[in-house]
Amino acid sequence: MKTISKTNHSATFIGRSSLVLAAMVCTWTVSDRVWAYTPNDAVVQQMVNRGVSYLEALPPEADKLGIDGTVPLIAYAHHKCRHDPDHPLVKRGIAWAIRYLKQYENPEFHSHKGNYEMSVCVLLLADVDPVLYRPQLEALQKALMHGQFPNGPFGYPGESIGDVSQTQYAILAIWTLDRVGIPMDYAKVVACLQWLLRVQDLGGAWPYKGTDPGPGKPNIQQTQRVGISMGLAGGSSILIAGDALRLWGETGSDENDPGIVGLPKAIKLYLEDGNANRRKKVKLSDEPIRRSIGFLENWRGKNPYKRGGLDFYYYILYTQERYESFVEISRGAEKDLSPDWYNRGVDELRGYQSPSGGWEDRSQTTAPVSTAFALLFLIRSTQKTIFSTSSGTLEGGYGLPKDTTNIRVDGTQIKGQAVATQVTDLLKILESDGAGDTEGKSLPDDLQLDPTPDGRRAQLDRLERLVRGSRSWQARRVAAKLLGKSDELRVVPALIFALSDPDKVARQYARDGLRFISRKFEGFGMPDEPSDAEVDQAQEQWRDWYRTVDPTYVFLDYDL
Repeated sequence: MKTISKTNHSATFIGRSSLVLAAMVCTWTVSDRVWAYTPNDAVVQQMVNRGVSYLEALPPEADKLGIDGTVPLIAYAHHKCRHDPDHPLVKRGIAWAIRYLKQYENPEFHSHKGNYEMSVCVLLLADVDPVLYRPQLEALQKALMHGQFPNGPFGYPGESIGDVSQTQYAILAIWTLDRVGIPMDYAKVVACLQWLLRVQDLGGAWPYKGTDPGPGKPNIQQTQRVGISMGLAGGSSILIAGDALRLWGETGSDENDPGIVGLPKAIKLYLEDGNANRRKKVKLSDEPIRRSIGFLENWRGKNPYKRGGLDFYYYILYTQERYESFVEISRGAEKDLSPDWYNRGVDELRGYQSPSGGWEDRSQTTAPVSTAFALLFLIRSTQKTIFSTSSGTLEGGYGLPKDTTNIRVDGTQIKGQAVATQVTDLLKILESDGAGDTEGKSLPDDLQLDPTPDGRRAQLDRLERLVRGSRSWQARRVAAKLLGKSDELRVVPALIFALSDPDKVARQYARDGLRFISRKFEGFGMPDEPSDAEVDQAQEQWRDWYRTVDPTYVFLDYDL
């Protein structure tokens, strides 16, 4: 069987038996049956890979500034899926955001969709590097809050009535800024939250534009039609505001959950919250929010979402993912990787994905925007963000430090200067549920494998399993780099396998490691951005070379 190309590489991590099972599941699926999916399932990963490839094939004419936020939204979705800040799509999105911000600083510049655009720019820059782009994030926060209406909401320039759709993106940006440590005026967050509570319709949902009865007055029957789109938008917004105010404690407050994706449960990090003192000035109960969500859930039970005709389907899907993720943490519930609403969404998206890999119909949003929303839904982007930025903010970014040279596992703490021989400490992190923000580029140059034969052999075995089987791109990067530094011929097959890794950096570490071990420093070509054909050719040439060293070796992923 020939090695699977990079677009299907993630599926090979599940193992052959799981692939067979996945194929059987696909065969047995019937219209009234929903299977239990997770973002890491082979089926979902294949959909994500095709969707990402669709975005990557879009013409570069999107580089033009434009005024709708499509470019940074696509970049944000791509970065959430691939975590590659150097990818051209991500770079274009960052450049767009920076150009936009400079335009926005011009007093004569006005954008009708400014709240959307600024919010998406915040999401992108904070996700890529909140330290590097802190000046831009601070400027975006200032511009965003400048446009907040006196009674709390956000809306179109020149209008006075609040817009629930725009408010949901503004409050998501505010939450993101809070989580990366940008100083926040929480009185403005409270004002926005209270407006959302006041304009909730008596039936339980929200309108597109809300008529404000005024502070201290009872809710009214809204004059505009209410529906699922704005219902989820309003519900998610009050939950996001409540979380920014820490009304139910720290996000991911389960003592058995460190809150950092990929960090072993036994390890705790102390993360300083730079906004803690400002937040203490706000005295607010979580009871009105919980009561409001109860009203909304009652409305949803009586008004199930029925798709028909052209609507904002993908926009709604992404809003639902955001809503359900914040409902989960507000209730202190354990993270559910396969809830019913997610399974239904995956099944629907499977049917709607076009041959091109994108999602091109059933919605009033454009195909690139629809595809970005679909991808953010599939990867559970909000849940990822919540639990990777929980327990406050860390100076220099959030999550595990990108520089792992000072990380050492000591009992239940990560601390101290890394000892050069303590590869095992890194393995403890990498072999958990992921690898946090640990990256191969942050490894110290003098990091060495265990000098004893038995210890070295055990470490290499573990690293080979990681490079072949980890779902974490960070773990595969670190494993590929360490294997390449080992100078051991036995790891060559694992590095050949990693040449088709979906992560560009892991591929490059594997290629460079093969060149070092073989002393063939020119290698067999394979550029930094190879095509599938170039990957296949490089793998075939490296296999041929390895057979000259060990003629009896059988490449299980290729020869059988």
